[in-house]
Amino acid sequence: MDYENGKKRKVRNRHQLKTQLLSLRYLIVCLCCFFVLLFFLSSGKVFTLSVRSDSLRPSLRVPALSVLSSMDSIHRSFHGRFPPLRVEDRVKFPDHLLLILSTRIGKGEKNLVCVYHGVKEETLALPAISTDEFDEFRSIARCPNAPLNFSSSVDLQFHGDLVKKTKKQKQSKVHNWEKVGYEAVIDGDTVVVFVKGLNRRPHKESDPSYYKCQFEIGKSDVEVLVTKAVAAAQEVVRCVLPESLKLKAETFKVSVIHIDPRGRSTPALPSVARINGSDSIVKKKSGRNKHELCVCTMLWNQAPFLREWIMYHSWLGVERWFIYDNNSDDGLQEEIGSLNGEGYNVSRHVWPWIKTQEAGFSHCAVRAKEECNWVGFFDVDEFYYFPTHRSRGSPSKNALRSLVSNYTSWEMVGEIRTECHSFGPSGLTTVPSRGVTVGYTCRQANPERHKSIIRPEMVTSSLLNEVHHFQMKEGVGHLSLVESVAVVNHYKYQVWETFKAKFYRRVATYVVDWRENQNQGSKDRAPGLGTEAVEPVDWKRRFCEVWDTGLKDLVLSSFADGVAGYLPWQRQLQEQE
Repeated sequence: MDYENGKKRKVRNRHQLKTQLLSLRYLIVCLCCFFVLLFFLSSGKVFTLSVRSDSLRPSLRVPALSVLSSMDSIHRSFHGRFPPLRVEDRVKFPDHLLLILSTRIGKGEKNLVCVYHGVKEETLALPAISTDEFDEFRSIARCPNAPLNFSSSVDLQFHGDLVKKTKKQKQSKVHNWEKVGYEAVIDGDTVVVFVKGLNRRPHKESDPSYYKCQFEIGKSDVEVLVTKAVAAAQEVVRCVLPESLKLKAETFKVSVIHIDPRGRSTPALPSVARINGSDSIVKKKSGRNKHELCVCTMLWNQAPFLREWIMYHSWLGVERWFIYDNNSDDGLQEEIGSLNGEGYNVSRHVWPWIKTQEAGFSHCAVRAKEECNWVGFFDVDEFYYFPTHRSRGSPSKNALRSLVSNYTSWEMVGEIRTECHSFGPSGLTTVPSRGVTVGYTCRQANPERHKSIIRPEMVTSSLLNEVHHFQMKEGVGHLSLVESVAVVNHYKYQVWETFKAKFYRRVATYVVDWRENQNQGSKDRAPGLGTEAVEPVDWKRRFCEVWDTGLKDLVLSSFADGVAGYLPWQRQLQEQE
């Protein structure tokens, strides 16, 4: 009996000891949490929580301010979990700040804050508007413009990172968008530089003797080289590439020097334009076959309309697409990824420079030259159509590629022009579920403007263009197609829900801002619409002079499912069914 009682006492003692140890551990954990909290409260270190703003429309939704008093340099609090963020350049736009980083960050990173430094050592934190890839080596982040009394020399950090007070905040250079070199691309033995602030006449070539290019090579011991310009027009300057850069994989910055009529050189314009690594090596032309027909476009928030446009023009024979993304935030990257997964050859090129469509098209002409015999330049709401399919009674599959290939061997033809018909809302009040080609069937009677397909190797060295057409080399002309052979259906005036977006973002340099009371007679405006995005009571009936169902009939006969009647770009509708 005594033995059993002693055994029970030992068990109770062990249980009491275990309970006491657990209680002691709990007390220690609580004390640690209390001292950590006391440390943050006493040092002024806080974590910022605020609502994101993902729109890049001119009227930004400004995020809530968070104060980070006396915090200057960033220190990691998660033992290297986040990569270091190195801001390489900053460009100030009217509605946001663009930060160019030498750090790779994917599109849509939601864990970043912009840090603004005030005159009295106070610091403000705002959530970043958006992030994106930029090129093979760099990324970009967009921040709200600096509030009053705060510097535009903005830093970027991951939300939750700790910061540490330093003696003095180093203020970095911020470039003004109105005067900066912003892009560069190698083209053979030359480099093409895109620059704002030269104030040249639109649609005119300039005397290249007034310009030079300055190359800065290296980071610590910077080597500076200067070469002459060989062509210039609008925002483009083409210069000779230094011999030392033709064979070595050097990364360099390039800018433009202006020379006044008296021969005096001004300092090189500030620049964020860089050529990276292997891109700087002049490559010999490969013997591979080129695509016969490619298309280049620049867009902003057109993801819902991309699938129909690409599928239809693929059927007409387009083999390759270059999509210049001008700050979209509507899932464009995901849509392009989906199309590539289905076998379409589509590449997205981040182009953060506002109102530079002409420059972007010049850039694309250089990039596409080694891949494509012909490149079409038209928008996502523009569709090539061959009316002859009605009289011949057969679909016009690959008709566009067949047409341009007929002229590939013609040395005197460098451009094919096609007139445009502008379609109106056609009585609709909601976005047509079967796509624009089927939904909009009423247009204006007379054609308006034209769109072009060019041979990029025949474009003048200045790359001068007016969006609708390029200037060709001397001795090279263009071919204009008659309306009975081919026409572009331009779904310009769609239902108000879609059309009103044009008030907020126009990508072309010389297209007027509809919110400003100027150029009332411009063809870029909707006649009589005014300067405010207010729907006219008769909008659905406007611009309707001729009922034209030609393209609708072609699409339904060539694309619609024989049983359900679905069109291939009605993916979401099919999934719902």
